[in-house]
Amino acid sequence: MTEPVAAIRAQIDRQVAHWSLAASRLALDDLASPESWSKLEQYLDVSLRRHLQAVIDRVRAAADVLNSMNRAARTPAELAEVRRRLLWFRAQYLRAETTLDYFADAIATRTSAESAALLRACDSLAYRAMAQILDQLGQPTPPVLTYIDKGLGASILKAGLRLWDAGDASPVAAIKITRHNILRPTAVIHEAGHQVAHIAGWNHELSAALAQALSPASHGLGQAWGGWASEIAADAIAFAHTGFASVAALHDVLAGQKSAVFRFTPGDPHPICYLRVLLGVEMCRYFYGDGPWDDVARAWTTMHAPSRAESHVRDLIDASISLLPAVARVTLDTPMRAFRGVPLRALVQPERVSPSALAEMATRIGPALFTSTHWLWTESLRILALTGSQLVTRPHDLREILAVQEQAMLRLGGVAKAA
Repeated sequence: MTEPVAAIRAQIDRQVAHWSLAASRLALDDLASPESWSKLEQYLDVSLRRHLQAVIDRVRAAADVLNSMNRAARTPAELAEVRRRLLWFRAQYLRAETTLDYFADAIATRTSAESAALLRACDSLAYRAMAQILDQLGQPTPPVLTYIDKGLGASILKAGLRLWDAGDASPVAAIKITRHNILRPTAVIHEAGHQVAHIAGWNHELSAALAQALSPASHGLGQAWGGWASEIAADAIAFAHTGFASVAALHDVLAGQKSAVFRFTPGDPHPICYLRVLLGVEMCRYFYGDGPWDDVARAWTTMHAPSRAESHVRDLIDASISLLPAVARVTLDTPMRAFRGVPLRALVQPERVSPSALAEMATRIGPALFTSTHWLWTESLRILALTGSQLVTRPHDLREILAVQEQAMLRLGGVAKAA
């Protein structure tokens, strides 16, 4: 070899050795401690381990290919090809690392037996919310990994999507629940709704249905509401499972963002906050008639006068208010191909979480509702609906209500682990 080629070879050898060693050091045991892994439900543990091990195995296999290319390289052209492969490998390693670290951080939020039990309860709530619909559609329900993070709102990394490493689709739905809402996790059901709508293919169908229903009033109005379909779908599924509790929790998150109440960004899938809260109220009225949600609407519209909005947003709001009953009806009561020709309300009956139904359940079962393994396992979503609505109707008992919900979740988390 000439001297320049030898110099280049030395630099490449060192870098290949460095990144190959880095790949060899990737290991599941380094992502989370055995104790952290043990705090997952078994089926989730198995699915997640298998997926993450495949991520590691692909990086190691790519490192083997890189080493083989490097050993065989002799000419400047071959070394140049090794260098290109090295640059590709570095990017692939970093993408894999992002995937691994994401799940490592999520698992690590189960820092104690108590936090692990609360999150297993959230896993179970989200799984049940999905399975109740997907089972009827003949679709498998993915495992759920919930984790605690900062901020105001929840989010989901849906199962079935390719992650940063661009390998196999993730088998796990990873749902962020905010720390402040861990005892009031209706947002977890909203995120589970996103997963259901994705699997069932409901978003596009709902978008078209909303656009068609509202376009006679205004083509632009139909387009706007059709563009919000994915968030409306998730809100509707959360409402169907937990009723007024989901609407009240959504209100309380959005109420703290005064500057965002009238924000409208074309292309943003989230409805204007002002309309989103009122649509939730309309869903309650559609199924339950008059109730405490009317006070929520009165306070909301009093504190946030549309006259403060920019003119084009105010026009959109004014045109939409009278159409909210139609939006609720299309979303909850229209047969959909995604749901095998039935409406959402046929798969999950919002009537089961009406104030009267929840009161009847609480009276009939009594204190055992929050302590019995049987009732915690079979009625966990309705328990969440009950305590979530009580927070609105009995605000002075907030600490007591949340203490009851916490104990129910801790018990449910223990049951989930045993199962």
